[in-house]
Amino acid sequence: MLLPYIDPIAISIGPINIAWYGLSYALAFVVSYKLAIPKSQRPWSPIKQSQVEDLIVYGAFGVLLGGRLGYMVFYSLDRWMADPVEVFRLWNGGMSFHGGLLGVTLAILIFSRKHKTPFLGLADFVAPLIPTGLLFGRLANFVNQELYGRATDVPWAVIFPNDPERLPRHPSQLYEAMLEGLILFIIINWYSRKPRLYGEVAGLFLVLYGIFRFSIEFVRQPDAHLAGTTVVFESFNWMTRGQTLCIPMILLGIWFMRKSLASVPLRSGDRV
Repeated sequence: MLLPYIDPIAISIGPINIAWYGLSYALAFVVSYKLAIPKSQRPWSPIKQSQVEDLIVYGAFGVLLGGRLGYMVFYSLDRWMADPVEVFRLWNGGMSFHGGLLGVTLAILIFSRKHKTPFLGLADFVAPLIPTGLLFGRLANFVNQELYGRATDVPWAVIFPNDPERLPRHPSQLYEAMLEGLILFIIINWYSRKPRLYGEVAGLFLVLYGIFRFSIEFVRQPDAHLAGTTVVFESFNWMTRGQTLCIPMILLGIWFMRKSLASVPLRSGDRV
């Protein structure tokens, strides 16, 4: 199926252009805020409703700064070293989920120390909010015809107009939107509907995301710009950069969940 061309600019008002990708970020922050309000009203919530807005702002800065810096470090270090100003050219594209996750983690740490709340408890609160951002972001990737899959002959293969080879490919962005976004959202929010030990929810998120992303990388086209600057299939001569970055996520998630076994379980009426 040949995908029709879709303008990457969603809204254009005079000199102001709003891209689909930027719109997906804005929508993700709004939805996260809406989801966080009822979560903050649960007896075991680590924050109060009045703190939700500040938490979303902290998280937004963490996502944007961490995502951009992570992309430059993980995927474009040579280009950044040659042109340090490139990190500020957001219009050239380039955001990394793993970098964004590190940025959010730092934001949670700063917020937890400022408000004297347990770091793992706050991480458990934030984890169920993340999949919606992944869902919107992957859909924007599909609209922008970027990060598409490898060549295939499956019946639902898509030909992307901007693909120079014009080959039928896996719509891997939609696979990621389904697994990392919708399914992960359902599982994590179902699991967090009751009080859990500190680190359980965040740990489960890290493990599941890592597994989902690792699996989809097998049908996702490796980043072409890495060729010539590093080995695309870098670990054991078959793992991609994305798979390599997922391994510490999975291990950290397992450690979080094991660490939670030594914690005292929350009662339904407790507020931490």
